[in-house]
Amino acid sequence: MKAQPDLKLLATFLAVVRRGSMAEAAAELGYVPSAVSQHIGALERDMGVELITRRPGSRLILTAAGRSLARAAETLFDATARFQDAAHGIANREIAELRVGTYPSAMTYLLPQVLSTLGARRPGPRIRLVVVETDEGVPRVKSGDLDLLVAYRYLPEDPPAPSEALTITLLGREPLLLVTGAEQGRRRPVELAECLEREWVSGHTHNPDRRLLHRWAGELGIAPHVALETEDLHSMLAMIRAGLAVGLIPATLLGAGDDAGVERVALPSGAAPLHREILAVGRPGARSPLIDELVTLLAGAVAGARPAPAT
Repeated sequence: MKAQPDLKLLATFLAVVRRGSMAEAAAELGYVPSAVSQHIGALERDMGVELITRRPGSRLILTAAGRSLARAAETLFDATARFQDAAHGIANREIAELRVGTYPSAMTYLLPQVLSTLGARRPGPRIRLVVVETDEGVPRVKSGDLDLLVAYRYLPEDPPAPSEALTITLLGREPLLLVTGAEQGRRRPVELAECLEREWVSGHTHNPDRRLLHRWAGELGIAPHVALETEDLHSMLAMIRAGLAVGLIPATLLGAGDDAGVERVALPSGAAPLHREILAVGRPGARSPLIDELVTLLAGAVAGARPAPAT
């Protein structure tokens, strides 16, 4: 027996099974009846067993081996059809699953509504989310472990940067707001000068937000005292709400109902507003329309993170 039956012979065999007649199978396939008979004979020789009992004047009867082969052949051709459909979809940039990396606060405040909208538009593809900071996510995009990374960049010289291995799409600039703990009964805005004697909270010494804070403070000629260090934005907010510190918080956190207990600090006239860039990081080359749609929705979500003016 051959290791792999001839698919053309199997297709002819299945046509005979469906029609119950070599003549009718020949008409369906566009062959002469003798060609169908030859195909069945060749398949039986390849398999080393009789598949069809031929009785003059009656319809063909499958042997036990023929029935088993018919079921196996139907399974094979069904799988082949599914494979062809999948291959066609892949060629047209359709995918079954997309693996997306995202920093923690984006997972909380940007992704839920974006994924809800995307799921309503494209119910088929699955999106697997991986919580990962930007510095850890970029190598995983390069390696192919992540298909897309939602990242941030506090300073222009910070990574990620476009290269032969990466494409960078700017989704928007998310404002960073200077906030302090709310004081009950206060009727006027908190001024920056009032915050200079207080303790501040920020990331560790070499973190992007900490370096941005120092650069900004240098431009204003101030020297905030960072006494509390944490990389977790929710911990920063908790410290600020408790009245323990002053700090810079991304607008998405405060625009999503987490502004209770904090108060905006009014900046001096001429002070440059601060922001961080929100980026979509991928690999060069043609990509799925699903990724393009996800990037568009993320850009809209970032654009919606616009804070109200300080009062």
